Amino acid sequence: MAKVLGVGGIFFKSADPEKLYQWYERWLGFRAEPGSGFAFSPQDMPKDSVTVWSAFESTTDYFAPSAKEYMFNLIVDDVREALKQVKEGGAEIIGEIEEYEFGKFGRFMDLDGNKVELWELPASAE
Repeated sequence: MAKVLGVGGIFFKSADPEKLYQWYERWLGFRAEPGSGFAFSPQDMPKDSVTVWSAFESTTDYFAPSAKEYMFNLIVDDVREALKQVKEGGAEIIGEIEEYEFGKFGRFMDLDGNKVELWELPASAE
């Protein structure tokens, strides 16, 4: 039986993909790949990190205030600094930073109204 080995990408629609690419590149340091978006290599991720694939109940309000049926989660090295950066870039910060045994989380709305969750792994995971 074949099995899934990981997430190969996050694909979504945007009214102005180039503008959104430039925003993420400027405010979160993404490296743009012309015509294909951004690529993250496993060696760029913190040691022992994972990509989570999780279905939510259709009635969840976890993605609010976004009206979209999905949310991005991005691993960052410093959630506080990343939130400062995206706020400076015009993003709307959602709530406060939350801290759990598996890391710190902060959230914002990007230029297209996508809710984005930033995840900083605990120091012991790096």
